[in-house]
Amino acid sequence: MGQPRMAEKDNGIRMMCPNLTCRKVLAVPTSARGRTVRCKACGTAIRVPQAKAEGEGPNPRKSA
Repeated sequence: MGQPRMAEKDNGIRMMCPNLTCRKVLAVPTSARGRTVRCKACGTAIRVPQAKAEGEGPNPRKSA
């Protein structure tokens, strides 16, 4: 199903359920990072990713 879409807020993390028939937005506390949670709407198990380190990501650009 792929990676769930995420946005981090002060009060937690908002994730979209990766189940194509559900696609509900879940509000997950930041303390759930690295753990597996279940979508309350459809029951799909979703892994909450760890926080990325500063500057980490695909192909970080360096200024010339």
